[in-house]
Amino acid sequence: MVNFDHTMRYEAKSENEAAKKAFQLAYRALSEKGYNPVYQIAGYLISGDPAYITNHLDARNTIRRIERDELIEELVRAYAEQHGQNSRG
Repeated sequence: MVNFDHTMRYEAKSENEAAKKAFQLAYRALSEKGYNPVYQIAGYLISGDPAYITNHLDARNTIRRIERDELIEELVRAYAEQHGQNSRG
């Protein structure tokens, strides 16, 4: 039985430059093709279906080289830094 009374500790890796660049490329490629990059990237992260990311600028292959959990970690880290929080926790 799972105990929901305690918080599990997750040890993330340090900042992932490859994930950051993959996001930047995907965002740019999706924008250039007229898609809403936020929705498309979220769709990819939630479903794992690479069809959410365009092939334009080789964005699909680039983002697929990074594990989705690493991409999510980078998103959370960037959000925390953008909003003045210490992401090293």
